Amino acid sequence: MIRQPHSDEREIIVATAIKGVASELRLIELADFVAFIRLESMASIADIVESAAELYFLPGTLRLGHGCEAHVGWTEAPRIVLDLELRPKGVTVYFSLTLSASDASVDVKYVAFDSPSEDPQANSAFLAESLNRSRIYRTITSN
Repeated sequence: MIRQPHSDEREIIVATAIKGVASELRLIELADFVAFIRLESMASIADIVESAAELYFLPGTLRLGHGCEAHVGWTEAPRIVLDLELRPKGVTVYFSLTLSASDASVDVKYVAFDSPSEDPQANSAFLAESLNRSRIYRTITSN
């Protein structure tokens, strides 16, 4: 696939939006991810993703896509790759989230807008605003 000039901007938007979710997912034991992936227990992984997402997004906004990978070997640092779908109102983002011991990264595969603009920057702004509206904001007050 040919990378579009606006892809980097959208990856930053998505990465910023799911930063908290990625942190939550990195709290899961690596062995659990590996076991679920090797046993093809996608429902268990989907539950983990949904549980992490519910702290940050409205229900149904972030979910497991069609696959995931465990890269665990004797000569490489372990990493987990999750195919995810981000579905704020009006847009769907298909992307991979890679989790490793010290960080996480996002690789946006495809962005589908329900009513796209001809201006890629307007579409990116719509994506950012739509994600903003899909976030759960918790206000902590002290008494």
